[in-house]
Amino acid sequence: MPLNILFLCVANSARSQMAEGVARRLFGDRAVIQSAGSSPAFVHSQAIAALAEIGIDTKSHKSKSVTTIDFANVDLVITLCADEVCPVVPARVEKLHWPLADPAGAPAALVADRFRETRDELQRRLTELGKSRGLLR
Repeated sequence: MPLNILFLCVANSARSQMAEGVARRLFGDRAVIQSAGSSPAFVHSQAIAALAEIGIDTKSHKSKSVTTIDFANVDLVITLCADEVCPVVPARVEKLHWPLADPAGAPAALVADRFRETRDELQRRLTELGKSRGLLR
């Protein structure tokens, strides 16, 4: 049975969206991947662009509210908030916390680079997770 992973942050616009895109490509049908936020907004254009650079198309992604998630089906929650307050999840769900700064908060001249750095860090961490959980072939 596939592992059901949920990525959470505040706006579901950058970090959790990129994590969702990378995890879907890495894990394929070995995991069910979702993302959401406590205050959903929009998917940041730089998140879409950073993923497109590595061949991941997220143009159809939408920002989603954590209130729409059925936690009965979630096995693992990965929170990506750094300085913000992450959404609260039920105690029975396994949690990992990967505090990553919101790349959208970088100075304008550095935003694209910060999104790439965040994407690459997520790819690194998700590859490690995939190896440790048997999700990579």
